[in-house]
Amino acid sequence: MSARIVIIGASLGGLRAAEALTGLGVAPGVITIVGAEPHPPYNRPPLSKEVLEELGGIPDALAKTAFRLKPEVAAADWRLGIPAVAADLAARTVRLADGSDLAYDALMVATGLTPRRLPFPGGDGQRFVLRTLEDAAALRRALTPDRAVVVVGGGFIGCEAAATAARLGCKVTVVEPLGAPMARAVGAAVGAALQRVHTARGVSFRTGVGVSGLLCDAEGTLTGVALTDGRELAADLLVEAIGSVANVDWLAGQGLDLSNGLLCDNHMRVQGRGDLFGIGDVARFPNPLYDAEPRRIEHWCVPGQTARRAAETVVATLNGEAPPEAPFRPLPSFWSDQHAIRLQSFGLPAIADEMEMLEGALDTPDAVTRGVAVGYRRAGRPVAVLTIALPPGRALRHRAYLDA
Repeated sequence: MSARIVIIGASLGGLRAAEALTGLGVAPGVITIVGAEPHPPYNRPPLSKEVLEELGGIPDALAKTAFRLKPEVAAADWRLGIPAVAADLAARTVRLADGSDLAYDALMVATGLTPRRLPFPGGDGQRFVLRTLEDAAALRRALTPDRAVVVVGGGFIGCEAAATAARLGCKVTVVEPLGAPMARAVGAAVGAALQRVHTARGVSFRTGVGVSGLLCDAEGTLTGVALTDGRELAADLLVEAIGSVANVDWLAGQGLDLSNGLLCDNHMRVQGRGDLFGIGDVARFPNPLYDAEPRRIEHWCVPGQTARRAAETVVATLNGEAPPEAPFRPLPSFWSDQHAIRLQSFGLPAIADEMEMLEGALDTPDAVTRGVAVGYRRAGRPVAVLTIALPPGRALRHRAYLDA
């Protein structure tokens, strides 16, 4: 195959795409991988957990988190530290930040996410997000004992960062406007139970309220956070964990639906185009395992699943063949480690309309830490199972709930 394949995004999705392509027989010499960060692909989930707690500097963290490149993937053309800034889909070219243009026959987009920020000025140098090695390194330097840390956002990253900061001796408060932490992902009852686990370990919560502004002294130094209910929280540091947006702005002006990432079909083709494909966090695609609604799923497994599907479609298309006929029905999964307790999920708890206890209880922190399994249903059909603090073997056995 002499066609030119360009992958924009050199994190997990881009890496898995290159692996899938070479595994399907594509020569490394026709693959170019473009990454905004200067680092080779590394694993992001540990950044808010063990890497944040143990970080000894970026080289040390990269040594712990970098993926090992297969020789055929390492032989591809890697362009690191040079983000894509624009594209001309009609001409099939991508403009990079250094002014160069890349021509392609197939363009695979795996550009990932950018953390949202609070729309308030002040506190420069005391406000942090967690997405990159540099983010983790900056936050770790600031997390010294007895510092007052306010985490805005009670999702998984916010709760993981809060747990890590508490273990490091900080005074941590989580602000979550939507109620119980992680409720959007796992339901209000499970979220409330997990909140009790955090509270028992020294993390405070302010739920059902948002942030109305930042409090700073005359020099602009952050001193606190103002809440929408009129209360104020003292703050030496602010961690903004209020979600992310897909990195697709560089594709603007091309007639694409960019309202929530890249709208793809079940073959990972963007809006039915034959030369543009979405991968990982940026891809909004239908999964017939559940229904026909296109969704973006920000789970660690999704880059690999979508990369393989996109690579199969790319190779078939460039060979003048039809893409695979079998429906793409990936099972989403995620895990989260908080206070040395592992949460593991298979399926999509967020779309459920009812839940049932399969093992254990949620009524006290001790009950949760002894082990819990929760089943989720939509219209009576199992759609997800979540385990908390169960040994791997017992947790995996509960996956059979989805086959009922």
